[in-house]
Amino acid sequence: MSTKTIAIPPSFILGAAASAWQTEGWEGKKEGQDSWPDLWYKFDRHVWHEGYGPAVATNFYQRYREDVALMKQAGLTHYRTSINWARFLTDYERGVVDETYAAYYDALFDEMQRQGIEPMICLEHYELPGYLLEKYGGWASKKVVELFVLYTEKVFARFHQKVTRWFTFNEPVVVQTRVYLDALRWPYEQNTSTWMQWNHHKNLATAKVVRLFREKGYAGSVGCILNPEVTYPRSSAPHDVLAAERYDLFYNRMFLDPMVKGRYPPELFALLKEHQVAWDYTDDELAVIRDNTVDELGINLYYPHRVKAPSRAWHAQTPFHPAWYYEPFELPGRRMNKSRGWEIFPQIIYDMAMRIKNEYGNIPWFVAESGMGVENEGQFRNAQGTIEDDYRIAFISEHLWQTLRAREAGANCQGFMLWAFTDNVSPMNAFKNRYGLVEIDLLNNRDRRAKKSLAWFRQLSDERQLTLTLDDEIK
Repeated sequence: MSTKTIAIPPSFILGAAASAWQTEGWEGKKEGQDSWPDLWYKFDRHVWHEGYGPAVATNFYQRYREDVALMKQAGLTHYRTSINWARFLTDYERGVVDETYAAYYDALFDEMQRQGIEPMICLEHYELPGYLLEKYGGWASKKVVELFVLYTEKVFARFHQKVTRWFTFNEPVVVQTRVYLDALRWPYEQNTSTWMQWNHHKNLATAKVVRLFREKGYAGSVGCILNPEVTYPRSSAPHDVLAAERYDLFYNRMFLDPMVKGRYPPELFALLKEHQVAWDYTDDELAVIRDNTVDELGINLYYPHRVKAPSRAWHAQTPFHPAWYYEPFELPGRRMNKSRGWEIFPQIIYDMAMRIKNEYGNIPWFVAESGMGVENEGQFRNAQGTIEDDYRIAFISEHLWQTLRAREAGANCQGFMLWAFTDNVSPMNAFKNRYGLVEIDLLNNRDRRAKKSLAWFRQLSDERQLTLTLDDEIK
């Protein structure tokens, strides 16, 4: 065992992330302003842990000043959240702004500026308006692409002087994968063609928003927050390596390549055709994607994804799923976050950083989410009432270490952001697994209490250096 210290550059982001739907609550929300998560919660509340969901969430809409003060206390330099598309407009077809909701964001950005915290804003973090899902099929429709650009135009016009770091989507692959591939979330429809159409239209929408931003001459940048799963094959055998390559193609390169390189991988077209996955695209749309790549990326990294070659036949009547090419593989002896069921392997950050450096032109990027969700955190409360979350401090330290190590190796990594600042609602798991530096007390009016990790993070931000006890594996 040894101790080593690494410097945190002065300009390096030490921030945290959340989303509108996971924090704000429904206070002030008007009839017809339901987002996709809102409808899911209304129709399927029983699948949300203990019934908690977006209806109240953390009540950030009313308590944002209190939370921004806590952000300052924690030493955050940046805070990423989203604007809820479903709430920002009262008429999605004509782009009529909800002035009350827009005024809330004006006040939030002003308060963040007063406290010296820079906002980073996603335009969609699963908050597709339910109206557009029910009328047009959501992102399956080219009409929705145009309406998203209209919404974005209204947001930019309103806030471009207060926000300069914009992101089209958070994890654009997730909703359609859970709904249309895996049929795990409402409205539970297995349709691979719909899945692919959503993927393409989100890539197209990103390119069109980038084009709009540049045509308007706004200061700042437009990127996207992706969640590529760093994928490792079980072995070096060709069939396992191919399984990992296929997984990477369908879930990671699906967005990385068009957003950064301006084109889909040719082998993706070939495999979709082979499996008769029909999706609608035009040469003009591919040209828009080619000519309007993003300025930067945020990368969400939590755990590795390990796969092996499939050992069973695919059922002939089941629609094509990328799992045709792979099966999950569980590494024996792996470290685990048992609450979440995820492997802990901090090296994923270094490995992804080197991939971006070597395969994606070393585009500017940052760790947009990294964190540890733990169940029943009350068991770690001390006599003074503070949760002593040393496990979270260790998790953040190891992952931040890999980020800084990658930066020293030439990765163009601009920062590290936690998921999350406060405990907040997650899809289905609700408040089951807690991620925050700040505890949300569900039994006492959602009162806020700093955990041990908040003071540690503040010290990290002030001193701008990370000290880590290294074992041989981490070295």
